[in-house]
Amino acid sequence: MADEESWALEADKQETVTAKIQNLNIDSAAAGEPKDGANNAESKEDDDNAEKELNAEQNSLMRKLIHDKLVQNTQTQEVQQRDPNSPLYSVKKFEELNLTEELLLGIYAMGFSKPSKIQETALPLLLANPPENMIAQSQSGTGKTAAFVLTMLSRVKVDLPHPQCLCLSPTYELALQTGKVLEEMGKNMKGLQVAYSVRNNKVRRGEKISAHVVIGTPGTTQDWINNRAFDPSLVSVFVLDEADVMIATQGFQEQSIRVQRKLSKTCQMLLFSATYDEAVMNFAQKVVPRPNIIQLRRDEETLDNIKQFYSVCSSRDKKFEALTNIYGVLSVGQAIIFCATRRTAKWLSQQMCEGGFVVALLSGELDVTQRAMILRRFKEAKERVLVTTNVCSRGIDVEQVTLVVNFDMPLDMNGQADCETYLHRIGRTGRFGKSGIAINFISQERDRDMAVLKDIEKHFGIKIESLDTESYEDMDKKIGDK
Repeated sequence: MADEESWALEADKQETVTAKIQNLNIDSAAAGEPKDGANNAESKEDDDNAEKELNAEQNSLMRKLIHDKLVQNTQTQEVQQRDPNSPLYSVKKFEELNLTEELLLGIYAMGFSKPSKIQETALPLLLANPPENMIAQSQSGTGKTAAFVLTMLSRVKVDLPHPQCLCLSPTYELALQTGKVLEEMGKNMKGLQVAYSVRNNKVRRGEKISAHVVIGTPGTTQDWINNRAFDPSLVSVFVLDEADVMIATQGFQEQSIRVQRKLSKTCQMLLFSATYDEAVMNFAQKVVPRPNIIQLRRDEETLDNIKQFYSVCSSRDKKFEALTNIYGVLSVGQAIIFCATRRTAKWLSQQMCEGGFVVALLSGELDVTQRAMILRRFKEAKERVLVTTNVCSRGIDVEQVTLVVNFDMPLDMNGQADCETYLHRIGRTGRFGKSGIAINFISQERDRDMAVLKDIEKHFGIKIESLDTESYEDMDKKIGDK
């Protein structure tokens, strides 16, 4: 009976997703099926269907919403210690960290049975005495939030009625998520109080905050400090969460620096993030004095484990026909199909749904929460096919994706080959060292598409092989299951 109820619930969810596909707000002209040909309504310049990518703060939130469970970190971590002569320790059990019984109970209640990869290395450095500063990078879902929350809680003295730990996040939603982790982990610490310096949570001048931990956004936190709600010089741990967003986004950088400058020189300063570019890393090292640094070793641009093909199609309908033919030959775990516009993505989703495929649609019309919900369902294999625009070209790791299809070739704003987007698109397959297949559909009437393909070949120094999707013999030979 339970299985039947579970199946019924999933069926209801799928119907909801399908209904959303049908009801996307696209104008009536776009909703129709345009004539085949080079100048049909698939142009990236179509204002009604232009895709708006998420900004840095929204992407940060979406990553956290998607990764509600720990994921395996596959990249190598490089550790640069403040004191290179100091031995580097790592731990395999939380008991090795000399934590209080209350914190250990909180950790285990949250489902952490042992430290994650970043926690193994970071926690001994974070919990060292005297405290040491840190800049740390780790993928979303690998336990970085739990690591810095544990550090804050381990420094709190509940008998002191003033803020001792301060954590800044880029957005209201991220601040509340961090607070949720802290409250859960510290639920056994009697008397622990948390205050949220977020929008609409104002304090009157002269009002004092007695909470032990303050979590909030830079602007409101600065207002609290200006109103003398708490003394920042008494803060012993300062955390900058999603530090790349905080530092790289205009406004956040200045506000964060103003807050940081009011802290004492003995305050432990921690910068955590999923991503860092070189400029941000250099700036972070200037802001955080003498830090320990944990950074992911950059993966080189590699397409070695992804088989790439192109197929020439005379029309949009022929592209769909080619897609169904591919499924007739290849056993696909999960697939991501990239389209240039919302219109094309919606049309293709409808065609595939009518053809019996279990499809999810992801486009720029959806807000962050809706996108995260769709991506989480896809990661859980509730839908086997994800039709999307460029909003999904980066940062989403789904181990079961074995096929990526460029229904439309990636172009930059000038209509030229967008090689970086191509790399990120086809990089959605071949994850975690596994092999994958990428197939590019080339419009027969568009010389531009073939020119784009040639530019991509030249950029990466590769040869993309042709695939005759009307010949089962050719497909079976090149992509068939061996």
